[in-house]
Amino acid sequence: MKTYLEILRVPGVARVVASQLLARFPFGMLTIAYLVFVEQNYHSYAIAGLALGASSLGQAVSGPFTSRLLGRFGIRWVISTTVIVVSLTNIAIVLLVPPVWLLLVLALIEGISTPPVQPAVRTIYPKMVPASQLTPLFSLDASAQELIWILGPVIAALLAIQVSPAVAIFAAVAFFVGGGLWFVTSPIVGRVAIPRSRRRLGSVLRNRAVVVSTIVGLLLVAALGAVEAAIVSVFGDGSPSAGIVLAVFSVSSLIGGLALGHRPITSWSLAARMAIVAIGMMILPLSVNFWWLCALLFIAGLGVAPSLTALFASVSGSVKFSDTAEAFAWLGTGQLIGVAGGSALAGICIDLYGSQAALLAAGLLAVATTLAAIIGHTWLPDLRGGGSNPLPDTEPVRVVS
Repeated sequence: MKTYLEILRVPGVARVVASQLLARFPFGMLTIAYLVFVEQNYHSYAIAGLALGASSLGQAVSGPFTSRLLGRFGIRWVISTTVIVVSLTNIAIVLLVPPVWLLLVLALIEGISTPPVQPAVRTIYPKMVPASQLTPLFSLDASAQELIWILGPVIAALLAIQVSPAVAIFAAVAFFVGGGLWFVTSPIVGRVAIPRSRRRLGSVLRNRAVVVSTIVGLLLVAALGAVEAAIVSVFGDGSPSAGIVLAVFSVSSLIGGLALGHRPITSWSLAARMAIVAIGMMILPLSVNFWWLCALLFIAGLGVAPSLTALFASVSGSVKFSDTAEAFAWLGTGQLIGVAGGSALAGICIDLYGSQAALLAAGLLAVATTLAAIIGHTWLPDLRGGGSNPLPDTEPVRVVS
């Protein structure tokens, strides 16, 4: 913990970590909030699924585009504008309760206007700390984001069920606005300007480390999406047991991230950390006993945040500073595709063969992720010795007063 305390003492770091976490907190809230809101107002989970799918599609498509705008218009302008649009869109959905076709259009707009906080913050991290502290900072980020998935659904469920789904959505908007405002007013966000990329959209995918990281990230999140759907099906969506098991998984990830965050990243780190996830998940389908699932997911979870840390550090250390935001956006797009695909695969397995088949599918996805990391390790950087900062651009980074 000493390493993380030293990082948080660096001027501006604690504020940026906390503010971006708050700005991203709605991601852990809106799924449940929308499910309850749409079911109450439209009496259809199918419509809720379509609305969430439209939102995810918007996020996946817009991510690389909005991330490039960070270099063209600046972090503050892009984040502020998207926060305003996404907030107004969510408010409109609640107040209008529009017809289905307009609901889907608004959900698509909501996804497209999702603030690119994650690419922005992971782009400026290397400008906030020395190279020797960057990997632990990425680990702190990856671990802290588990709070979004531990507390977000709980808060959303309490508000949506005990008060009103509209209140849950308004609470998510408050996090968007409050966290976004706190983030964009951070002095470091005003001082660091991302150079405008001179290359075409998608050119960063020629970087093999980015491609490997995107593929591995897609498969990893697909495994996580599949196991979440499988656990819910084991206990039923009305049982608290599913939430407890998934909370154990997230807490374990947080613990693993903090425990391994100080270790340097090598080209083999990603494969080694994914192996922990794969071992836990492959044994998982042997039983659907509550304590068995808790124990095995605790083991698997120890490798999740460390694997994400290795992904973030590998991307940051493999591309020019002006391309970092877009590279992280492609990583995010891959993860959105992954969670949708993993959840869909698990759903098919549940319908055809039962919950344990879905658990097996999650395990096989985890193994595939590990194999992808092993095959691609030669294209991943060795970041020992402080090599985790982005590659310099041909022109110096502009610093705005």
